[in-house]
Amino acid sequence: MTTTTSSRGRRRAPSKVQRAAGKAAALQKPRVILALLLLLALTSIMLLDGYLRAEVGGDQRVRSGASSNKVPDEILDGGPIVTFRGGQATTLSVPEKTIALTFDDGPNPTYTPQVLKILEKYDVPATFFVVGSMVSRYPGIVKDLIEQGNEVGIHTFTHVDLSYQSDARIKREMTQTQLALAGAAGITTTLFRAPYSSETDAIDNYSWPVYKKLGEEGFTSVFIDTDSDDWKQPGVSKIIKGATPSKNKGASVLFHDAGGVREQTVKALPTYIEKMKAKGYTFTTISGVIQQQEASGQQPGTTQPGTGASNLQAAHRTATGATLYEGKALIVAVAVAEWTVPTLSVGLMIVGVAVIGRFGMMLILARRHYRQRNKRRFSWGPPVTRPVSVIVPAYNEKECIANTLESLAKSTHPIEIIIVDDGSSDGTSEIARSAADKLGMRNVRVIRQENAGKPAALNNGVRSASFDIVVMMDGDTVFEPDTVRQLVEPFADPGIGAVAGNAKVGNRNTVIGAWQHIEYVMGFNLDRRMYDLLRCMPTIPGAIGAFRREAVLEVGGMSEDTLAEDTDITIAMHRAGWRVVYQEHARAWTEAPGSLKQLWSQRYRWSYGTMQALWKHRKSLTDKGPSGRFGRVGMPLVVIFQIITPVFAPLIDVFTVYSMIFVDFKAALLAWLAVLGVQLFCAAYAFRLDREQYRYLLMMPLQQLAYRQMMYLVLIHSCITALTGGRLRWQKLKRTGEVGTPAGAS
Repeated sequence: MTTTTSSRGRRRAPSKVQRAAGKAAALQKPRVILALLLLLALTSIMLLDGYLRAEVGGDQRVRSGASSNKVPDEILDGGPIVTFRGGQATTLSVPEKTIALTFDDGPNPTYTPQVLKILEKYDVPATFFVVGSMVSRYPGIVKDLIEQGNEVGIHTFTHVDLSYQSDARIKREMTQTQLALAGAAGITTTLFRAPYSSETDAIDNYSWPVYKKLGEEGFTSVFIDTDSDDWKQPGVSKIIKGATPSKNKGASVLFHDAGGVREQTVKALPTYIEKMKAKGYTFTTISGVIQQQEASGQQPGTTQPGTGASNLQAAHRTATGATLYEGKALIVAVAVAEWTVPTLSVGLMIVGVAVIGRFGMMLILARRHYRQRNKRRFSWGPPVTRPVSVIVPAYNEKECIANTLESLAKSTHPIEIIIVDDGSSDGTSEIARSAADKLGMRNVRVIRQENAGKPAALNNGVRSASFDIVVMMDGDTVFEPDTVRQLVEPFADPGIGAVAGNAKVGNRNTVIGAWQHIEYVMGFNLDRRMYDLLRCMPTIPGAIGAFRREAVLEVGGMSEDTLAEDTDITIAMHRAGWRVVYQEHARAWTEAPGSLKQLWSQRYRWSYGTMQALWKHRKSLTDKGPSGRFGRVGMPLVVIFQIITPVFAPLIDVFTVYSMIFVDFKAALLAWLAVLGVQLFCAAYAFRLDREQYRYLLMMPLQQLAYRQMMYLVLIHSCITALTGGRLRWQKLKRTGEVGTPAGAS
């Protein structure tokens, strides 16, 4: 065993990489916060959209049959307009041969514009009792409606029966509708019609307090005399008949411009207007009725007209100050939600199809790969018996390096071992020398260098290697006795430049370890079988990989341009024309991160490094030959399945939770269980191919609920880092050395 030590001089200034690492560390917390803010924004948008559609906070209860013994008789027997001026409840009736045409439940993008066109044609004004959520979704219609000379009143924000609601909910329903009107048209209104209301004689002991309270706040409650019953869709003739007052009486007439299919209403309206005009009727708004009755002395007091408002729109008030700006903000927020949620829904469908498609492709290609490579007649070529160099980069690996050497001492293939100590401060090199002496290993060299990072350590090892095949492994990894022999077998084919081994989680008896074990077997190894057959393997794992030395030197060695040097060199070898394959029988046992913090750090580096490598080799998309093959096949697959799909995959979970809470719990749960079933089937098949114990799959449901979400956040965090131009240093994970011998190795 020999030891080589690099020269030491005076203390150097921080390198460019070290300075970048320091800046990156300072930026990580803001990026985490930004990722969480994006998640919060998405959740808020979905909740807002659900609220607008009455999926969040919706209440379908409608009261009927309640007593009205506490309601004054003069109200029950009075006209359809109820005011509370001076604290006294008073009703107003519509004058003879006058119709206050009213429409409920709008605006609707299909029917309301048609109604407005008819009203404009016949020069007829109307009062529209609008639902605030619909106003916020279609503000342009409301603006047109008011500019045409029509009047608006409040029909609550979510169309709920206010007699069931708390005072806070009532206030919220009214305030939010006023804000929607302010944002849409710059006005507020003093008119109100309760959902599910009809004539005044239907007021009961539960709704009466609501009307009184709103009256005290300055609202005029509007009921009806005549109901067209158009919501029942009885036919055009019956709608006209139902809306016609008897004996030349005046009436507050109810139609609907939304809330269902209103084709019959649109067809009936022109005929109805012509018929009533032929009978000598005039049309006005609710404010117009109030103005007429006050002028005739039916009710004392005066109406306070809004600034610039006509008598037909006297209930309108100009929105100013905070109300106006909050209203505009509401309209903008709803517009964002209206655009975002459908887009996300489409994205969800695409992601769902991509995920299922990926599972199907993995299963088909993995099965083909397994059958192809496990045939009795299958052979890579003549046995590779010449010695190879095993390079072990090590940085503060005192807990693991002895176990690594012990496993290599049992190798059935002739090897030399090169341990590159990358400036360790924990005595790693001394422990390595001691372990080699204790094991009687004369084929071990320890090279010490100043801390320069893993790529530099690997390059140092490649330059120092004595043989034409180099095996690279991590300092926390152990090999089975037959691992090296199995790993170098494919080099019998002169076109193969690198081989990816089968990395196994050694510390799998913890919850976090079991989750990673499932991921390694299913996510990594099934993927590698697929990529192998497609000849576009994107990554040779750092824990176990083998290379032709000439191929490594040809592509410039391990690059420091990215944090995923293994992905970087694998893509570079594809572009240089070398074939990269997967050898499932070459197994290595590695110590996976033992805490969530360490796991986050590792996967963050992997994700970000993969993005860096893909960006670095983006020109392969337009290359020809072998380089172009990876660009045309491998690059899109990696981008779609390892970046885009996982980034948008949280949509599945977000929509599932949303659906469970606000839509249909049973249907959403069944859908989630179906997806879980597909994943379990794929995982079980992957475990079968790798001859793993199925008991670990019991952890998979919990993995889907917790571990997978963390991986999504890591990837989103990495995307934000990439988009903001940050850089990361190569992190050192804390090791325990518990992976001593290959679990289950023969």
